[in-house]
Amino acid sequence: LPPSSRLFSYVSPDLLSRPTFSRLLALLDNYEAQTGREETVTAAEQREEREFLAAALDTPVLALLERFVLSKGLYPSAEAFRADLHSMWFGLYSRSGGKVLDSSGFEHVFHGEVKKGTVSGCHNWVQLQALERAGRLEYLGYTWDGPWTGFPDVLSLQFRWDGHPKPRGSLLVGSSPEFDLALFTLCFLARPDRQCHVSLGGEAATIQTYSWDKQRLVASAYPLTP
Repeated sequence: LPPSSRLFSYVSPDLLSRPTFSRLLALLDNYEAQTGREETVTAAEQREEREFLAAALDTPVLALLERFVLSKGLYPSAEAFRADLHSMWFGLYSRSGGKVLDSSGFEHVFHGEVKKGTVSGCHNWVQLQALERAGRLEYLGYTWDGPWTGFPDVLSLQFRWDGHPKPRGSLLVGSSPEFDLALFTLCFLARPDRQCHVSLGGEAATIQTYSWDKQRLVASAYPLTP
C-alpha cells in the first residue's frame, strides 16, 4: 500500500452544487450509521428522498435506464418503475436481527454503516469526500486503482471513519450519483445476487449486487476489483 495521505486533493464546488450531487449531500445527514439504532424517517427526509430521485430521473442516464426497463417489459409503466426505484433503495429493513428497522439499500451503499465496530457498505465517493472534508475520514491507501486513466474510475481502498476501520472497500470515483444509481439498479434488476458484467467506455467492469432476504430491496451494490 502507498503511504497514507488525503484521498481527495480537490473536489470542485461547482460539481457538488449540481442538482443530483447537492440532493445526495442533503440526504447523507439523515442516517444513523450504527446498526441496531432505529432509522426515523421524517417528512422532511422523505421529501429529500423524493427530490433526489426526481433530480436523478431528470438526467439522461436515468431516462435511458427507464426506457430500457420499459422496453424489456419489466414494468407496466414509468410510474411503476419509479415507485419500485424508491422502494428498492429506500425501503427499510433490519440489520439487527429484526430488533429495529435500522437500514436501507441507500443508507448501506451511499452513506455506509457501522456494524460491530467495522464500517459496512459505504461505496460512494461523494460521501467519502464529505467525510474527509469534515475531518472524519482517515485514508489508509489503495489496493487497486484502475483500469481507467480518467474519471470515473474504480478504486479499492482502506480507510477509517470516525476511527472505525473499513479493511477493504470498492467504489466508483468521479462518477455522478445518477450514474451509480442507474448502474447499480440495472444490475440489481438484471443480475440480482450475482456478478453483473458490463462494459463502461470499452473497459470491462463487474458489479456485485445483493438483495435483502430475497426481496426487491437492495442489500448492497459495488464494483468488484481484483
